[in-house]
Amino acid sequence: MGSRFPTDKINLRLILVTGKTKEFIFSPNDSAADIAQHIFDNWPQEWAEEGVSKAEILRLIYQGRFLHGNVTLGALQLPLGRTTVMHLVPRENLPEPNSQDQRQKSKERNSGCCSGTCSIL
Repeated sequence: MGSRFPTDKINLRLILVTGKTKEFIFSPNDSAADIAQHIFDNWPQEWAEEGVSKAEILRLIYQGRFLHGNVTLGALQLPLGRTTVMHLVPRENLPEPNSQDQRQKSKERNSGCCSGTCSIL
């Protein structure tokens, strides 16, 4: 019993936050941005209620991490001829990779209010 899709392609099973799923076949050269555009252009009828206004806000999550637009499926070393599960979420902005630095800066800003005038008695 062979697979239902080519062995040089990757079958993505995408899950919406509502729990609805749909499978799409992609090439290892396809990037996260390419995939988002393809899904937007071929939005499944059964996902009509979850429609979005533009492809740019569709984000893929793989193993708990947001995929940036230029990451290809091949770079993720996904198995060819197999099904890989990802989540698809509408989100305007991705979390910054350096969010740790941002937290550190805001801490310094908050604690630095009296840095020049404090004296320890």
